[in-house]
Amino acid sequence: MSRTFAYVRVSTAGQTTENQIREIEAAGFRVDTRRVIAETVSGSSAIEQRPGFTRLLDRLEADDVLIVTKLDRLGRNAIDVAITVDRLAAMGVRVHCLALGGVDLTSPAGRMTMGVINAVAQFERDLLIERTQAGLERARAEGATLGRPATLNAAQRDAVRDALAAGISVSALAKQHGTSRQTIMRVRDAA
Repeated sequence: MSRTFAYVRVSTAGQTTENQIREIEAAGFRVDTRRVIAETVSGSSAIEQRPGFTRLLDRLEADDVLIVTKLDRLGRNAIDVAITVDRLAAMGVRVHCLALGGVDLTSPAGRMTMGVINAVAQFERDLLIERTQAGLERARAEGATLGRPATLNAAQRDAVRDALAAGISVSALAKQHGTSRQTIMRVRDAA
C-alpha cells in the first residue's frame, strides 16, 4: 500500500512551513502529520547535507509518493534536483511537484518536464559563461589587468632574482619582502 509523504523546507528560522503544508492539502493530497518532514536549511545546501531529507530517504519505500511544493525543495540547482528525482525513481518513489501542476516527475511526462528544465538551466549556464568570457575579452582589449594585483612590483622582483642568484634563501627573502615563500618561488621560476 502506498504512503504519501510531504517534504517542506524553509531557509531561515524566522520562516514557517505552514503555507507549504496548506498548499499540499489544497491540492488534494492527504498527508499524515507523521509523514510531513519539515526542516530549516538553506536552499544552497546540497540535498545530502539536509538531515531531514536524509531521514526521509530512510523511511521511503517503493510505491510511496513524495509531495513538494516547488522543485527547489529537492535540490540547490537543476542538476541536483534531477539527481534527486532519479534517485527517488530508482527506489520506486513517485515525486509530485505542485508548482508544475502536480505532475509526477518520475512519469514519462514528468521526465520530459525535467528534461526541459535541465536544458533551460544548461542554456542559462552557457549564456552566463559566454557573457563572462566576452566581458573578460573586452576588458583585456581595453588594457585592463585581470586577476589579483601582484604582491611584488617589477623592481622588487628584480631584487629577489638578484638575491636568489647571490644565494639568499627563499625563506629569508619572503620575510624580507613580507610575502609568502610561494610568491618568491614564483618569481624564481618565472626567470
